[in-house]
Amino acid sequence: MEVCVDNIQSAINAANGGAQRLELCSALNEGGLTPSIGLLKTIKSIISLPVFVMLRPRSGYDFQISEIELKIVLEDLNMLKEAGADGFVFGALTANGFIDKKVCSSVISSATPLPVTFHRAFDVAVGDPILMAQEIANLGFTRLLTSGRHSNAFEGINLIKRLVRETENKLIIVPGAGINTKNLETILNETLCYEFHGSAKSLKYIPTKCIDPENKLNEMYETNFNIVQALCKIFMEYLNKTISKVS
Repeated sequence: MEVCVDNIQSAINAANGGAQRLELCSALNEGGLTPSIGLLKTIKSIISLPVFVMLRPRSGYDFQISEIELKIVLEDLNMLKEAGADGFVFGALTANGFIDKKVCSSVISSATPLPVTFHRAFDVAVGDPILMAQEIANLGFTRLLTSGRHSNAFEGINLIKRLVRETENKLIIVPGAGINTKNLETILNETLCYEFHGSAKSLKYIPTKCIDPENKLNEMYETNFNIVQALCKIFMEYLNKTISKVS
């Protein structure tokens, strides 16, 4: 189980709940941006889990990376690598919605020997998803995080199943988006995936007054220990059943 977090308490809650890996971002409300080096170093100093770090220099869902933005990405990558990152999460598309091979190759090369996951830019890309997944594997990405080109992984089960089948031994397919305790077992059983991604978050209110009439500024989300623990239990039961069938 990979849990995406954007603050220290969420990271602690995820680790204590049984997560096996963290995806570290800032601003999850923006889909996840590059986090600070200070946050990464602090997490690495108190948590022993692998931490994959998001490389995304700005918000926006076009996922285009300009030449100057690529310089920012590579500069961040090198500093985060030196600070102890165990892997990275990245994706880039052209103006036409295809994979930007040149930009992706630059990131893969700079990240070596650390693994890089291609994120959900895949889900808004155009073109044949199977061919695109194979292209992602050929570029050197080790994982593909996807909701199966739907708003959530449960709705995208059919494509995720195809991706697992067609990229076997070439790319690890990681279902993500909208995964919860009610749908995780079905997603795992249907797709046969052995990794998954979620935030396991719950709404938290900040006990301060603000001028926002709808009180939205008092809302924040934080990874919930109990949700992580429940998801991990479902995952382990799935793995044990799978091992029993094989043996």
